[in-house]
Amino acid sequence: MNNARLLKPVLYDDSGQYWIGQLIFWFGLSVVPFMGMVLWYERAEWIYIQHMYLQAAMGLVLSQVLAYAYLAIWPLNAIIRMVLALFLAGLTAFGWTALRVITYIWLTGEEGIWAEFGGWYFGAFYIYLCWSALYHGLNYYLLLQVEHAAHLQDIERARYEQIKRLKAEAVAREAQLKMLRYQINPHFLFNTLHSIYALVRLKDEKKSLSMIDRLGKFLRYSLEYDPNVKTTLDDEIKTLSLYIDIERIRFSDRLELNFHVDEQASRAQVPSLLLQPLIENAVKYAVAGTEQGASIDISARVADERWLVISVADNGPGFGKARSDSVPSHGVGLRNISERLETLFGENYQFQLLDVEPHGLNVEIQIPYLT
Repeated sequence: MNNARLLKPVLYDDSGQYWIGQLIFWFGLSVVPFMGMVLWYERAEWIYIQHMYLQAAMGLVLSQVLAYAYLAIWPLNAIIRMVLALFLAGLTAFGWTALRVITYIWLTGEEGIWAEFGGWYFGAFYIYLCWSALYHGLNYYLLLQVEHAAHLQDIERARYEQIKRLKAEAVAREAQLKMLRYQINPHFLFNTLHSIYALVRLKDEKKSLSMIDRLGKFLRYSLEYDPNVKTTLDDEIKTLSLYIDIERIRFSDRLELNFHVDEQASRAQVPSLLLQPLIENAVKYAVAGTEQGASIDISARVADERWLVISVADNGPGFGKARSDSVPSHGVGLRNISERLETLFGENYQFQLLDVEPHGLNVEIQIPYLT
């Protein structure tokens, strides 16, 4: 930031306050000698009054020259600038004193005034030191004001950029969630249509129509829900019944479902359609893969008043040595859940695949408990 540029508002003050201050300073100095002449010397002749105001005007003009000189040396080192400022103030005071003496002799015709030059110069030098202190003080004050305004602008700019970034992240997250939703629906739709096709071939009209009806209701809900909006676990389980009815038609008594949901956990907020891919995965590997079928246990509890723990366990063959770090390799459903949880909760979640003894798989999700 160019500090010399910051001084320009003092010299080119549009509000007029700088010039008002100049007039008050210089012509205010005339009050002191005027009062001295009237009260002490009892000499209030017009010629002396003329000299007082004339020397004030000359002092004002010279102070402007000094101000431009200070502006020129402002970018220099502080110590060098201070030394030069003292020199310039002394030089200006010398010139002002000489002009005062010359005009005094010209107006009054008095002789021997040059002998008092030292005393006049001392007073002039003191006046210009005071003026220089006020001038630099005002400039430093304005410099602080400009820097403060620039700091506020930086804060506002950073806040604006943060808002833009958060909006962009929200849009990206919503797009990603919608993409994951569109991946899940065709996956589930393919399996269900395949089952309907099998029922049609078996000429089981009643089951076929029932499955088509439930499929339509489920798809209507899945297309209408907002992936960013959460629902209670209790409502999520009720919605899940649409999907479970479809699977029960497919597998009849080969599918057994058991729910163990704590009352506190049922009030927790969860992402919409979180459980459906878990149930679908268990059906695919535990029920559809065996002739005798399997049972699926859905449980939910609250841990440490901070976490909602949801598990979907089956007694099917399992994945063998399944681990949480192998989640992405096990089908579209589980991979979508993992990516969706990461999008919604960042690192503030757990998603694990755990072996069940003697056989089976337990998919466990831990997310923040919110109501």
